[in-house]
Order: sequence, then C-alpha cells, then structure tokens
Amino acid sequence: MPDVLLDADVLRAAVQLACRAPSLHNSQPWQWVTQGTRLHLYVDHSRILYSTDKSGREALISCGAVLDHLCVAMAAAGWTANIERFPNPNDLDHVASFDFSPMSLAADGDRRRADAIAHRRTDRLPFAAPNNWEYLEPALRNAVNAGTVHLDVIADELRPELARASRLTESLREYDSYYHTELDWWTNHFENSDGIPSSSLISAAESDQVDVGRPFPDSPHTQRRAYIGHDQSTVLVLSTDGDTHGEAVRTGEALSAVLLECTLAGMATCTLTHLTELWSSRNLIGNLTGRTAMQQVLIRVGETPALGEVPPMTPRRPLDEVLTFHPDTSG
Repeated sequence: MPDVLLDADVLRAAVQLACRAPSLHNSQPWQWVTQGTRLHLYVDHSRILYSTDKSGREALISCGAVLDHLCVAMAAAGWTANIERFPNPNDLDHVASFDFSPMSLAADGDRRRADAIAHRRTDRLPFAAPNNWEYLEPALRNAVNAGTVHLDVIADELRPELARASRLTESLREYDSYYHTELDWWTNHFENSDGIPSSSLISAAESDQVDVGRPFPDSPHTQRRAYIGHDQSTVLVLSTDGDTHGEAVRTGEALSAVLLECTLAGMATCTLTHLTELWSSRNLIGNLTGRTAMQQVLIRVGETPALGEVPPMTPRRPLDEVLTFHPDTSG
C-alpha cells in the first residue's frame, strides 16, 4: 500500500473529535504522535488512576474507545484507517499505529456516526425504559465484534442482584482513603480540561433513583427527572474471554461502537466501570450473565425527555497536549 501523507488540518480535526471518547473520570489517558505518514496511539501512564485502575486496564479501554472514535472521524473525512494494534511487542504502551487510504466517497452513515460523537454525553441521571429495544438490541450486537467481545443484557428480574453488586463495591471501598482521595480530586479540582465538573454530577436525591452507579460526591443540583422515579434503564455488559491488553483495547472499541449506535437511536447512555474494578463484584456480574469471562464494562441505556435536562459537554485537554507532530526520520 503506498504511503499517503495526510493534510495536517484533517488529522488535527479527526484527533480532536476522537478525543471526545469517554475515559475513567475523564482522565483522557492517551497520547497521539505522528511520524511521517503514520499516526501512533500511546497510553499515557501519567494519567492512569492507580488507586482506581491498579492494572491500567481501564486506561486501555479508554484508548480502545478513542481508537474507534478516530476511525469514525477519519471515515467521515473520507479516509479508511488501517490499524496495527500493539505494533511493538516490547512496548505495550504503544497501543496502535495507523496509516490511511482514501475512500472513493464518505457514506452518510459515516458522517452521522461522527456527528454522534459530538452529541454523546455520559448521563448519570435516571432513565426511562428504552423504546423499540427489539430493534436496537440486534443493531448493538452487530456493532460489537462477537469474536473478541461479548455483549450480554441483564434481565429485568436480575436487576436487584445487579444493584446488590453495586452496593457491595461501595461497601468494600468505604474505608479506602486512597480511592476516595483520587475520586475527590477528579471531581473537585479546578482544571477546565479534564475531570468531572460538578455540572455533570448528580444530587443525593437523584442518586437514590439510580440503583446501579458509582457513588460520586453529591452535587448541589435539585432533583431532576423526579417524575421518572426509579431508573428503568437496560444494562449491558461487555466481557472478554481473557484479561490481556489487546482484549481491553478491543473492549474500548466495542464500547465506542455501542455508545455511538445508542446515540444515533436517540438513547441516553452511562458507562459503568466500578462494578468491574473489584473481583468480588465482577464475579457477581459473571453469575448474572452466565459467562466465566472477564467482565470489562457495563452500560446503562434508556430514554430521556425530549425537552428535559441534557448533561453539558465535559471538558477535554487542549489538542497540543495530546497530539505531537514529528518529522519522518526513517530515512
């Protein structure tokens, strides 16, 4: 395949859109580097939350999500991303290397998925039950690479057990001061380029409506969506057969695909990882799905009022902090 040198502005725009990908506490643990005609993605160890994400697994999931977002953004711009995952077996921080091939024509579907990136939000408020689930579920399964990542739906009658697993996680971390210090920093620091702003958090009364969610510091909001009552979302589980770096990245790619498909369908979503950070609660999730697999991430999916509260966009790091251009020094 001949090397194609992309216009730098096209690449900047695609990376900037890709960086709207979700990450643990909006930590954005990725770094992009160009080298000649290639683009490289690295995990940024300086942004791994070691009290919450001891193994760095969630950082890799985040890198998988930003990888898939990048492919979507480039497709909308008329380019196919050719990906080599973990190109250097001696450097597992080097998540992926890309080169690009021009498309004959960008499809409307590619542009709509790119638009969905800009419209997606993490919504921690309660949801109404998703409409037309019988049509959405097959689309979500089709979006996930079933050969590597499995998608399961938690049955409604198992929801109390799921809530019990969430409470177990909370109780096991009640006296983990390092975890709570880290959580407070990412929700209370005064940076405007990362972390979770108070506008994206929920009040104690709102938290009481959602039985499956990470406990965050309470926000000063009043009770929004009180008329919904108890959260009626459908909960999805993404899992893999093993716990390798590659499977974590593939999980992030599947997560990106599911979130964008839900956004295109008009659904609200909330990614949940607290239930998969401890083995005890992770095993409970495995019992609910019937899989002896690595439970990677959960996703709440549901309806929100058409004219109701829309969570604000969370901040992102400046592009020059996450993207570095290097000249081609290969020869």
